[in-house]
Amino acid sequence: MITDVDGVRAGHHTDTAGVTGCTVVLFPPGTRASCAVIGAAPDSRQTELLRPSNVVDEVHAIVLTGGSAYGLGCADGVMAWLAERGIGFSAGGTVVPIVPTAVIFDLAIGDPKAFPTANDARAACDNAGIDVDEGSVGAGTGATVAKWAGPSYRLKGGVGTASKRQGDVVVGAIVVCNAVGDVVDERGDGLAAAACPPGTPWWSGFERTNTVLAVVATNATLSKAQCEHISRMGGAGIARAVRPAHAFGDGDIVFCASTCAIDADPNVVGSLAADVVADALRRGVRAATSLGGVSAASA
Repeated sequence: MITDVDGVRAGHHTDTAGVTGCTVVLFPPGTRASCAVIGAAPDSRQTELLRPSNVVDEVHAIVLTGGSAYGLGCADGVMAWLAERGIGFSAGGTVVPIVPTAVIFDLAIGDPKAFPTANDARAACDNAGIDVDEGSVGAGTGATVAKWAGPSYRLKGGVGTASKRQGDVVVGAIVVCNAVGDVVDERGDGLAAAACPPGTPWWSGFERTNTVLAVVATNATLSKAQCEHISRMGGAGIARAVRPAHAFGDGDIVFCASTCAIDADPNVVGSLAADVVADALRRGVRAATSLGGVSAASA
């Protein structure tokens, strides 16, 4: 799990009635991060702070959420939760928690007026620990995949987590898969693929409401610039597991967070990042359950 990186915790809030939710990843002091915006239709908050050229050098949490743009406000609950514990960027006698947030579009399943709130995100913080549920939970509750041929053929996506170790280096990821494309397994065979008639034209039912979000965490010491590039390397894991990936209607974003605990070759970290992103993405889809009238591939 992503929590195999020492000091990292993760928690979910799940709304099965509205079919939406959010996932919060909490980091130890001194964690730095950056991100790569890979899709052409992203929606996010505080990601500009993560540019290597900008001065903020520490993050305290990252939020992945459903609810499209409406869900971005749930990060206020995480900020309040952290501030109550004195965690944040010290400024003017107070603290300002740095909480980058990214969303998926899940309003086409369940209640279209349901989205995660600040209280929901606070609950996710309270639920955070080292054991992380997978499947149709948290930000993966309303995730769907295989939508390129239209919503009639979509299947449930979900949230998954994975990790790998090489020597002392640990790299973990948590991934929410809400892709327009089919999800394929390690051999390239369909894991969650649109069961449409043979010869159905590509993009015959395409909607611009799709996203894969990933948080990569590592104990390796990295600069913000290295975190940014490893985010892009982690994005290769999405391309391994989704066909096609990073489409014009996808809002794919990959974060990379470094707890700066050990020295390591960033090439090792980046190669492991791609592996664990692909593994976590597939795990989330395999663990997904039927919900909101959408069947899971495992059903």
